[in-house]
Amino acid sequence: MGLAGIKIVLVEPAGPLNVGSIARVMKNFGLDNLVLVNPQCDPLEEAAMKMGVHAQDILESAVVVTTLPEALQGCVRAIATTARVRDWDTPLENPRTALPWLLELPDSPAALIFGREDRGLSNQELNYAQRFIRIPSSDNYPSLNLASAVGICCYELAQYSAPPTPPTTHDLASLDIVETYYQQLESLLLDIGYLYPHTATTRMAKFRQLYNRAHLQTQEVAMLRGILRQIEWAVKNQSNHENS
Repeated sequence: MGLAGIKIVLVEPAGPLNVGSIARVMKNFGLDNLVLVNPQCDPLEEAAMKMGVHAQDILESAVVVTTLPEALQGCVRAIATTARVRDWDTPLENPRTALPWLLELPDSPAALIFGREDRGLSNQELNYAQRFIRIPSSDNYPSLNLASAVGICCYELAQYSAPPTPPTTHDLASLDIVETYYQQLESLLLDIGYLYPHTATTRMAKFRQLYNRAHLQTQEVAMLRGILRQIEWAVKNQSNHENS
């Protein structure tokens, strides 16, 4: 699958010129899978099509979805771009060293996520990625244009489009399957009082980081969900016994 399996995901892009330029630079480096999350512009308007010269096919085939989880359906790996340093245990990495990871499983779709032109990705949106990159730039003017950032990353991906020794994969769980587990886990932890509504998001981010490092397989997620269902059953029956 190689580069064909990489989704370039843009979250709420606002500028048609940027979207057109991104389509063109994707074409330059052999990527063609563009996904737009709740776009704030029409990717087929004249300005976008003009900037996307010779890459109009990418604009025409772009997938438009409402939410980021929809964009990541089927993906087993995802990297998000961010310019801000956050108080997380997971480090910000250099694109050159991190991006080849998306290509290590040649038969598995992966995603590279970019945020809004003016404010990037929210902390909640970053939760959906497993690794995070920051493009090194001058301290005098560190802010990169969205299309420029995509271009740099597409170039780096193109250098590693044929990894020499891909690791063996044992049915890695897709991100949407893992997300279902996170939702079930959060609900249970709230029910038993381990989580509180006002701190749930922060605590669940820690759980996400822990499980992301484990690279869960589909059968492992099924096992974990089975454990949660058994706990839910035990809690319900204990409550019924106490009330009888």
